[in-house]
Amino acid sequence: MSKEFVLGVDLDGVVADYETGFRDFISKKKNVSIDSIPTATHWSFTESGWPIKDEAEFLNLHREAVTKEHLFANLQPIAGASEALWALSDAGIRIRIVTHRLVVNFSHASAITDTVSFLDRHNIPYRDLCFVKDKAEVGTDLIIDDAPHNIKNLRRARGDESAMIFHQLYNKDLTGLRAYSWSDVVAEVMKRTGIEIDIQYRS
Repeated sequence: MSKEFVLGVDLDGVVADYETGFRDFISKKKNVSIDSIPTATHWSFTESGWPIKDEAEFLNLHREAVTKEHLFANLQPIAGASEALWALSDAGIRIRIVTHRLVVNFSHASAITDTVSFLDRHNIPYRDLCFVKDKAEVGTDLIIDDAPHNIKNLRRARGDESAMIFHQLYNKDLTGLRAYSWSDVVAEVMKRTGIEIDIQYRS
C-alpha cells in the first residue's frame, strides 16, 4: 500500500449505540416503559413513534441527556467495533473519527470530553477526531456512516463508492455499498487496499 488509507468513521449508530442510550433516557424522563418506545424506523424519532412531539423538543432532550446525564460517555459500543478498528489500525489503516456531535449550543464541552472518554473506555483506536457537520470536507478514502442525509451528501460530492452505509432500519431504503456488521467494513477495506486483516479479540 503506497499511500496511507484513511478510513472515516462516524460514531453514533456506527461505533456507539446512541439509540439504545437515548431510549433509556427518554423512558426515565417521560416515565414510560422502555418497551413502549419502538425501534427507530426513520431518521427522525418523532416519525418513528417516540414520545417526542417535534424537532425542537428532541434537541432540548438531547442537550439535557448530553450535559446532565453524560450520554456520550455512557453509551455502549456497537458489537465488533473495537476489534475491527484495532485490526484495521494494526494493518496500517488511519482511523479518522468524523462526527457531528456539536449539534446544540451550550453542550460542546460535555460532548467533546465525553466522546473522548467513551473512545478510551471502550478501547476504540483513532488517529484523528473531527467534529464537523459537512463530512465531505474531511479527507477520507472511505467513510462509514448511518445517516441517510450524510450518505447522500457524501456520494453527491465524491461518488457512490466514497461512503459505506452502516446498516440500521432507518437507512434500509438507501441503495449502494452497505455494511451489515463491522466484518463487512474490514472486508471492504481489504478489497480496496489488498492487505490481509485479521480481526482478533482485544481485552
